[in-house]
Amino acid sequence: MNGLWYVLGFAGAGVSFVFLTIGIAWLISHRTRGSRGKQVPYESGIDTYGDTHGRFGLSFYLYALLFVAFDVEIVFIYIWALNFKLLLMDGLISMAIFIGILLIGLGYAWRKGVLSWR
Repeated sequence: MNGLWYVLGFAGAGVSFVFLTIGIAWLISHRTRGSRGKQVPYESGIDTYGDTHGRFGLSFYLYALLFVAFDVEIVFIYIWALNFKLLLMDGLISMAIFIGILLIGLGYAWRKGVLSWR
């Protein structure tokens, strides 16, 4: 029962930190009023033309999602490489399976045409 209080305390501290941070950011951002130049998107003094809130194509999001997915896997491979001597053959086999699954996913994305820029 004592461990439950630790979990609830850390969960409460985490949730309150998130809401406190968002609240402080809201207070700071809405208190500052600037000149007209501060309200333009880039503050460069050059007037924009067209819609400044234009939409990006879906291909940008797909590339970003693939980048994040493979970037996280690099972290796992790095940790595995640091402990390679301790893991021996079981670690090598499990990493080969892990990389194989990644390559199957990459091949699937490639075959579906996700990686072609349109």
